[in-house]
Amino acid sequence: MDVAAGLKFLSTHHRVVLATRRSDGGTQMSPVNAGVLDGAVVISSRAMLAKVANLRHRPQASVLVLNDGFYGQWVQLDGPAEIVDQSAAGTLDLLVEVYRSIAGEHPDWDDYRAAMVRDERVVIRIHPQRASGVL
Repeated sequence: MDVAAGLKFLSTHHRVVLATRRSDGGTQMSPVNAGVLDGAVVISSRAMLAKVANLRHRPQASVLVLNDGFYGQWVQLDGPAEIVDQSAAGTLDLLVEVYRSIAGEHPDWDDYRAAMVRDERVVIRIHPQRASGVL
């Protein structure tokens, strides 16, 4: 499967399992919502969580994208990851775009932005280099 087909599937199926590596080499997995922006997998997370710490230590990630019925179609996307934190210019705008890519419009963007600051949200951006699965 090519990466473009995997990203197309993710653009309409947002429930994924994110896999990162702990410092001891073990796997850490988290159920998250993900979207697609500019050819990358994007996930909003909180700065203090293990998945973010893991990616800062070893910036490689995989996501398993599930269909709504669980069985049948699925995609795995693997690649290098980066953390975009709020020290970077435009991070709040990027968090808005991540939300839109997953859920559409928010009823109160000012409230959303305030919550992103309060929760110390970051964007996990994965640049997939490999895709596999069943479509």
